[in-house]
Amino acid sequence: MIQRIQTVYLALVFIIAGVLSLIFPLWKDVKGMDYFVGHNTAYTLLFGVSAALSVISVFSYKKRQTQFVYNRLNIILNFILLGLFVYQSLNLSGETNVSEKGIGMFLPLGSIILLALANKAIKKDEDLVKSADRIR
Repeated sequence: MIQRIQTVYLALVFIIAGVLSLIFPLWKDVKGMDYFVGHNTAYTLLFGVSAALSVISVFSYKKRQTQFVYNRLNIILNFILLGLFVYQSLNLSGETNVSEKGIGMFLPLGSIILLALANKAIKKDEDLVKSADRIR
């Protein structure tokens, strides 16, 4: 359903995970070269799964509980990504010489915030449906 606010939030998560992650660099290496998500297969796979989960969640709008679970799994996946980025940035070789992180490292944080907002909207819809069922 395109008119629900959680669909907008999930579309933004898809844009962040599927498009912006390929555009913005994660960090600069010792040589000053930008390091993108495409340079590491694991990061590409994790961002791809995150984008796929958001699309699956959009199309499971009739099953709000399932949609809620997909979003929670996506939040956990983005926390894993964020943890990997922090670990990698702390272990960069030559950290004393150059310490320039890219905006791409913070993309999972934006996804987590949007997914939490989507879950809040899904819960609100679920409560509305339950209250309407009580009236009947």
